[in-house]
Amino acid sequence: MSGGLLVAGTTSDAGKSVVTAGICRWLVRQGVKVAPFKAQNMSLNSFVTREGAEIGRAQAMQAQACRVEPTALMNPVLLKPGGEQSSQVVLLGKPVGELSARGYHGGRQQKLLGTVLDCLAELRGTYDAVICEGAGSPAEINLRRTDIVNMGIARNARLPVLVVGDIDRGGVFASFFGTVALLSPEDQELVAGFLVNKFRGDVSLLEPGLDMLHGLTGRRTYGVLPFRHGLGIDEEDGLRVSLRGTVRESVVAPPVGADVLRVAVCAVPLMSNFTDVDALAAEPGVVVRFVDRPEELADADLVVIPGTRGTVRALEWLRERGLAEAVVRRAAEHRPVLGICGGFQILGEHIEDEVESRRGHVEGLGVLPVRVRFAREKTLTRPVGEALGEHVEGYEIHHGVADVHGGDAFLSDDEGHRLDGCRVGQTWGTHWHGSLESDGFRRAFLREVAAAAGRRFVPAADTSFAALREEQLDRLGDLIEQHADTDALWRLIESGAPQGLPFIPPGAPA
Repeated sequence: MSGGLLVAGTTSDAGKSVVTAGICRWLVRQGVKVAPFKAQNMSLNSFVTREGAEIGRAQAMQAQACRVEPTALMNPVLLKPGGEQSSQVVLLGKPVGELSARGYHGGRQQKLLGTVLDCLAELRGTYDAVICEGAGSPAEINLRRTDIVNMGIARNARLPVLVVGDIDRGGVFASFFGTVALLSPEDQELVAGFLVNKFRGDVSLLEPGLDMLHGLTGRRTYGVLPFRHGLGIDEEDGLRVSLRGTVRESVVAPPVGADVLRVAVCAVPLMSNFTDVDALAAEPGVVVRFVDRPEELADADLVVIPGTRGTVRALEWLRERGLAEAVVRRAAEHRPVLGICGGFQILGEHIEDEVESRRGHVEGLGVLPVRVRFAREKTLTRPVGEALGEHVEGYEIHHGVADVHGGDAFLSDDEGHRLDGCRVGQTWGTHWHGSLESDGFRRAFLREVAAAAGRRFVPAADTSFAALREEQLDRLGDLIEQHADTDALWRLIESGAPQGLPFIPPGAPA
């Protein structure tokens, strides 16, 4: 078997990432050697592979669903937005420059097609099947000429296309029909059918519509996936929370001790790797919310300033909203504050930035004895160390180089030498993403936070973040196995691009 499939969507956030992960987990449970692939990803949530390559976290999560180690081949092009008009282009895991949207779509994107196809071919030569994820919608007709992630990759690699629609948004039948109708005849030939996502209610009430859709398009529906809470893991398109809500509509488990622990995460602009706080939200009795007003820090037991693609811009935002003053006051009162990556840099004395913002010398919040200089070379590593007597693993993605000239080390090697970060009182800072996924360290850190906050909070002794992640991936696999036509899906993946499906004139019902 040397099969493949492109999972496209009627819109961004239709569920492509989780459906791709679900199909991967279903296949690997059938004994298929499978890999994920996304030719081009735009995301501020990224991950570092073992070889030191930066890829989208969604593809790292999908690799975990496949039970394989993620590599740069799985996401050859990563775009990291730096503002409304430009993005950093990461090619095969390494940054190669900043480009405007017009500059990228005006020529650079099409030049990357050969690299993208080479990566896909290498994966297909290694694995039994490769499940590819599209981006946005395949019916972005203004971008068809330069497309390398949706129908462009499907055309060149002769991949069958499964279109996912989010019925919870409404209008899914129109979205399915309109998506196919706007495609060229050549691209329409590759669309095998549809998958309905996030359905609530009685499926029998939906079936007449699915039959009519088949009559209109000549394409079948491969399954109706029910709505399930808490499956939006490692999102890439945006922050899946309300600023007044909890992380990903998660339900907080009852605390082990007498008190809950409240964590406030400052929702800074261009927030990156906000998945760092997922491990906190997974703890029973820990309530995580994203905030944008200083008064929302008042009852927080821990304030987190997360990573950001725009450190200086985020610092200005904190000052404009009065959050900077509130954080400085908390630090002076020895109330817990944690800065991660860009958040760590913000807590320092000053920043020299001629790379990201090009603003030169900028004063930081001054609560940690740290001076930061932005280097042109990006740090991409997977470090290992110790903190609070516990083993810690993480990953680094940053241009900022920290000169720490005081305080205690946050993370050390096994001989006690400083590896990263700084701690002064109850203010902590580190460049390491993912450190809170280390269970022993997370529990030790939360015990310190609870003691400083005067909370009778006790971390659960048996919470394993890795096990919870595996449980979520298995739930995604279960969704596919139980609610998709897996026999038909298997044939589609194995046989390749469909043939003989009818052409739909644009905008004209059959």
